[in-house]
Amino acid sequence: MFTSKLKYLFIAAVFLSACSKKNEDRANDPEITSYQFVFTSDSHYGLTRPAFQGGTNVDSHTVNAAMIAQMNTLPNLTLPNDSGVNAGKKIGSVDFVFHGGDIANRMETSASVQTAAKSWDQFNVDFLQNLNLKNNTGGKAQLFLVPGNHDVSNTIGYYATMSPLTDATSLTNIYNLMLSPAVPKTPATLNYGTDRVNYSKNLAGIHFCFIQMWPDSAVRVWLNKDLQTVANTTPVIIVAHDQPAVVSNHFTNPNGNFGINNTDKFDNVLDEHFKDGKVTTVTAAIEQRAFVAFLKAHTNIKAYFHGHVHQSQFYTYTGPDNDIALPTVGADSPMKGLQSLADETKLTFQFGAIDTKTMTMTIRECYWDSTPGTPSTPIKWGNKFTIKLK
Repeated sequence: MFTSKLKYLFIAAVFLSACSKKNEDRANDPEITSYQFVFTSDSHYGLTRPAFQGGTNVDSHTVNAAMIAQMNTLPNLTLPNDSGVNAGKKIGSVDFVFHGGDIANRMETSASVQTAAKSWDQFNVDFLQNLNLKNNTGGKAQLFLVPGNHDVSNTIGYYATMSPLTDATSLTNIYNLMLSPAVPKTPATLNYGTDRVNYSKNLAGIHFCFIQMWPDSAVRVWLNKDLQTVANTTPVIIVAHDQPAVVSNHFTNPNGNFGINNTDKFDNVLDEHFKDGKVTTVTAAIEQRAFVAFLKAHTNIKAYFHGHVHQSQFYTYTGPDNDIALPTVGADSPMKGLQSLADETKLTFQFGAIDTKTMTMTIRECYWDSTPGTPSTPIKWGNKFTIKLK
């Protein structure tokens, strides 16, 4: 028998499944020529910020809730006159919200870091219940999730001891909400070997591929099969947790019995065994070259969105040999930002606008805590990045 919490998740999964086709059709209505979205990542529920809006050691639930409150103000804001998509127009609606993973966080050394189950409950309140954005026909904005390395390590274990050793709650719920299985998984029934979060959606005339962690050789098998159903004139965007220049320690340990251990310090959150050496300090060049070859074979992949780096970034990924040019967008973390952790006025999330007639997309930085002493201060606009999708 389901517990009350599992009953809620079952109902949510069924509801999302029933609405998915209707929402996807709406997201490709030829009469609608503009779509808008938010991109954030690395919520890291369970951690604290040293300072936030006048408080000290502020918990992640409080910080993420404040960010969601600012996201909810977007429809009333006007975009800057910056020559980007929808410049100078009132936002009005937000169609999608993308989250780049790392919802739970148990891999820190502090014994007080909370369970993944509690972290998911807090994420549920902030993102599933209190995010009130509406799409361009008045329906609820769709939320799309990918898992991060913390969500996966919570599931399979980590080389530093965690208590309990595993807690699959966040990965299980991401899987249920995004893949809508006929029988929802539980943390006890999730089979990590087969239950992976790889899925695609056609939104605003673009084929979005949401993948687990990074496009290693195992994920590229799925991607290749998925892209066979997509016209080569349709732009494709990959949404993942890891940046294109993937970190080496996320690969599977190439040493000994390939296990997770405190000597080798590989996380094993990617299926592919590390090929560039035996230690995590070596650059993952061989693996990146294989990904670049994949990009060259699929020239309609036009952009890449990622988290993990904890930094708002707009750049072109050129690969280890400078022979590819992939527009790339990185997202800040409300809890671990490279710049925003020390200076909360630099906290950001990304706002995207897509023109389906010209197939142009502009991403703008949203500084959502620019005046910590006055939390109701409107969002301030930062840098922008425009990508030609065709």
